[in-house]
Amino acid sequence: MLVALIAAPAVGRAQGQDGIETKTADIVRLAKPPVIDGRLDEAEWAQAAVIKDLREIQPNEFDAPSERTEFYLYYDDNALYVGARVWDSRPADITAQILRQGAGIRFDDRVAIVIDPFYDRRNGYMFEVNPNGVRLDGLWENTTDFSPEWDGIWEADAHYLDDGWSAEMAIPFKTLSFDPNNDVWGVNVWRFLAREQETIGWTSQNRAFNPSTAGAVRGFRALDQGAGLDIVPSVSFGRRRNLETSNSEFEVEPSLDVFYKLTPALNASLTVNTDFSATEVDARQVNLTRFGLFFPEKRDFFLKDGDIFEFGRIGAMNQTVFQPDGDRQNGKPFFSRRIGLSESGAPVDLDFGAKLSGRMGEWNIGALAIRQAEFEGVDATNMVVARAARNVLAESTLGAVLTHGDPTSNLDNSVVGVDFAYRNTRLGRGRAFETELWFQKSQTDGLNGDDSAFGFNLVMPNTNKWRGGVGFKELQANFDPRLGFANRTGVRNYYGAVGYTHRPQDSAIRTLRSGINFRRFDRISGGVDTQVIFLTLASIENQQGDSFGFSRFRSKQGLIDPFEISTGVIIPVGEYNYGGWGINLGTGNQRKLRGALDIRSGGFFGGDQLRLDGQITWRPSRFYNLTARYSYQDVDLPEGDFVIRLMTFQNEVAFSSKWAWVTLAQFDNVSNNLGVHSRLHWIPTEGREMFIVLNHSFIDQDNDFRSTDSQLVLKLGYTFRF
Repeated sequence: MLVALIAAPAVGRAQGQDGIETKTADIVRLAKPPVIDGRLDEAEWAQAAVIKDLREIQPNEFDAPSERTEFYLYYDDNALYVGARVWDSRPADITAQILRQGAGIRFDDRVAIVIDPFYDRRNGYMFEVNPNGVRLDGLWENTTDFSPEWDGIWEADAHYLDDGWSAEMAIPFKTLSFDPNNDVWGVNVWRFLAREQETIGWTSQNRAFNPSTAGAVRGFRALDQGAGLDIVPSVSFGRRRNLETSNSEFEVEPSLDVFYKLTPALNASLTVNTDFSATEVDARQVNLTRFGLFFPEKRDFFLKDGDIFEFGRIGAMNQTVFQPDGDRQNGKPFFSRRIGLSESGAPVDLDFGAKLSGRMGEWNIGALAIRQAEFEGVDATNMVVARAARNVLAESTLGAVLTHGDPTSNLDNSVVGVDFAYRNTRLGRGRAFETELWFQKSQTDGLNGDDSAFGFNLVMPNTNKWRGGVGFKELQANFDPRLGFANRTGVRNYYGAVGYTHRPQDSAIRTLRSGINFRRFDRISGGVDTQVIFLTLASIENQQGDSFGFSRFRSKQGLIDPFEISTGVIIPVGEYNYGGWGINLGTGNQRKLRGALDIRSGGFFGGDQLRLDGQITWRPSRFYNLTARYSYQDVDLPEGDFVIRLMTFQNEVAFSSKWAWVTLAQFDNVSNNLGVHSRLHWIPTEGREMFIVLNHSFIDQDNDFRSTDSQLVLKLGYTFRF
């Protein structure tokens, strides 16, 4: 221990096996933890490893940063401690608009650390904090996909200074999965300067700072996770009223979650009588397509270690080849959103669930078992998901998946699949290459043959100059992943894109992009189902993040069945060819008053469509935020005309970083339903929280809103950590 206290931490560079420079640092072990108040006034920080050789990542990779930043790292038996000293030549212009814990801080000034405890350049964690001490965390999945829905227990705070600000983080080893025999972790640290839209970091490649580009921090030894046991009891008290029938019921719902680390890298989870009453509501969508919409998972039990269950990178965000959410997610073998919800979206009780997830050597493994209660004529259902993937080559994986069970019917259903993902993000000169191959087969009662799905994806996701990619999926007519997501089967999906990004030097313009994007669905039985060619003529962003874009599109739709697009408006069988144009405008998100507008106009199924999507956000201070969104669609068809309006208002009041009140109101003129979701949230410390949630629904009848039902819930949760 004495050696650790007096040794000078070393920071340097090494040459990796791939010829790419890898930065290194030696972390020290110290005896005393800091007080997490953001002040960096403990003596231990003077003995910590210092990382200060930072460079610009965005917009001009490898340039000298405009402001100075230093990070400090050390650890003790229980946690990793991260300090940041953030100098700012214009401290009055620091952007820190968010005070509410749980809100997104990506438009604020902030500092962050990326941690890859297995140093496999594939998966990891990210922890961020803004100048108000608001935390954000998440998981890196499949190297390049960041999932902010994950929520771990850790501490952070920040403190304003005359010439900038400082921050401290304490990340308990109980929160992380890691290999205790591995003393080298992948680490990156970075800072975002909002007013300049500038990202400053330790290491990067192709303007990325994910686990694949992390530096190496050496010296992690004898880490203590205690018993590795988290016990999380919670109870909710609720009253639900049907205001049309005057029926009312009072419910008390206890629930229990248990998390146990079988090893530091392997987690076991158990949930009993799972309660999702405090989960955020979905953003409302109106569907004018023939295919189902995709809603993301928001429930904590399914999000924990969710990266382990990803397959074939189906659904992964792809900035190179664009596809709408439904098309991108189509063919996903496991989608946890199918569990615990009826087809109408009503909650279904989960009696219990168990999950095993983590890593064993080069293997990533996950197994999930859920018992869903009986509902609406569907028997109580047992569901199982198993996933295994092995790390191969430098950044690639080879894996398999199995699902069994149907949460929405009494049919037997299972899916098996294999996938291979090759990735090389270290080609040099800002280049990267990614490709995925996958195959699946389903088995469903009453369906025989034509039950396979397969595909590939190949992308060069370069952030400067030329980028491009191509891909293909085939989902046969009887392919039916009941625990997954498939909104279009019996089709072959071809997609691709090519584009160019120009980054002028010493200019008011930061980026100028153009490109062409193509997607096509052919029915396996013959004929075109959908084809879209989207041409971005120009997309311009200035140094403050303000943007303007102009685009053209051509679309072909082949209908073999009549399509009721709106009540009483039925589009007949036929082939429809049409085109149009689009304009989008947006202001920099760091502004106190910001907005965005997207306008689309052109043909639509033999008629015309005008679509306007607008959003205005006002943040006069860190204590208050108001956001208004409006979507307007005016459709004029030979078979009839209709107008769709969708309005959303979100009001946020943050009394402090521990208390916040958020109200969301949504209305659309298709359902004529106004839904109000109001939630008061108290977080005295991480792992302990209280919610008071009010849900109220109104129906619009002849411009007179009438209450239909309401629900009031008080939920208390407490984490006992051993």
